[in-house]
Amino acid sequence: MTTATHLESWVPVGFGSDFPIQNLPYGVFADAEGERCGVAIGEVIVDLARAEAAGLFTSTGLRHGTFRQNSLNTFLGHSRGVWSAVRGRVTEMLTAGNEQGIAFARAHNVMIDHPVRLRLPVTIGDYVDFYSSQQHAINVGRMFRPDGDPLLPNWKRLPVGYHGRAGTIIPSGTPIKRPHGQMRGPTGPLFGASEKLDIELEVGFITGAGPQLGTPIPVDEAEHHIFGMCLVNDWSARDIQAWEYVPLGPFLGKSFATSISPWIVPLEALEPFRVSGTAQDPVPLPYLQEQKRQGVAIDLTVDLSPVGSPPTTIIATSFTNMYWTMAQQLAHATINGATTRPGDLYASGTVSGPTPDQFGSLLEQSWNGTRDLTLSDGSTRTYLEDGDTIRISARCDIEGAVPIGFGECKGTVAG
Repeated sequence: MTTATHLESWVPVGFGSDFPIQNLPYGVFADAEGERCGVAIGEVIVDLARAEAAGLFTSTGLRHGTFRQNSLNTFLGHSRGVWSAVRGRVTEMLTAGNEQGIAFARAHNVMIDHPVRLRLPVTIGDYVDFYSSQQHAINVGRMFRPDGDPLLPNWKRLPVGYHGRAGTIIPSGTPIKRPHGQMRGPTGPLFGASEKLDIELEVGFITGAGPQLGTPIPVDEAEHHIFGMCLVNDWSARDIQAWEYVPLGPFLGKSFATSISPWIVPLEALEPFRVSGTAQDPVPLPYLQEQKRQGVAIDLTVDLSPVGSPPTTIIATSFTNMYWTMAQQLAHATINGATTRPGDLYASGTVSGPTPDQFGSLLEQSWNGTRDLTLSDGSTRTYLEDGDTIRISARCDIEGAVPIGFGECKGTVAG
């Protein structure tokens, strides 16, 4: 089993590394040789293109030339059996004591330890953003509908979501330009730069191939179509959003930038961290009822660093707080016959827990700008200022499993 606790690698992996042999996340990197696919372990990258050319994946069902590409999409178009077989071969090559694996890696120069540039790991055709944290939905409802029920009647009946803009999904580290747009003024709309630039702490999943148009994905088969997970920051301009979102929902206030982490953690690596999903009341309609309802135990952290100042942890929460599971989200997104394709991104929506330090956005942390958030350098924030850097990180750490992480999802407000 590729996640067994006894597994160790001949590649040095530092204590507390996000990328032990039990993880092996996939990404895309670039150096003088060009762009290609890789797997992270410790501080190095396994060059999958060189490993493929040297025959490591013979008889796995992998199609020729899968990894010498600038995205993981071709690999994602394979079956789950191929995904598992490829992961097994990489794990075997890297396992401590495998002299043949060491010889293969050295002979074909598959271990990349020089500086590289990490790219967007997938070419994203479609992007769906959900609204699946009950605490987040309650917080927003209390802010904007103080005299009514914080949850709208449909919220516990279906995974609420919307289609976002795939063309503005960017890799971690890309600077964020403060968006311009219309905002509500005292006598009418105003135009200018957003003054309420915010983050949304989210976790996303990346799909493989789905059935043909018109064929829904059953909820209990949904995870067969999910390759892995990544970190997401869905940057948000709250003042633009507040003016535009009635009646059709998010548009310019969301579509200017969405950052994702460069490494996709395969679902197989997350198996030891599966936990029972949140109880649902009322029971959802039959197409959303799961025989084995599971979430993933992921601890999430957000740090904010002003220019020239150390980071302050402003959010620490858990992905176990989600009301709707990935399987339910994908089943609902396709129940009308809509397709899903290799490399599509489905984001969880803001992840918020029950206490203020677990709220996954500055909208909630500042209660829409009415409460100051004090940073370690003594400065305060309600929303982001120019020069602020946001870093999202995540770890899976439960008893009986080797801890793994997701790397980081980072962005700086460029002004």
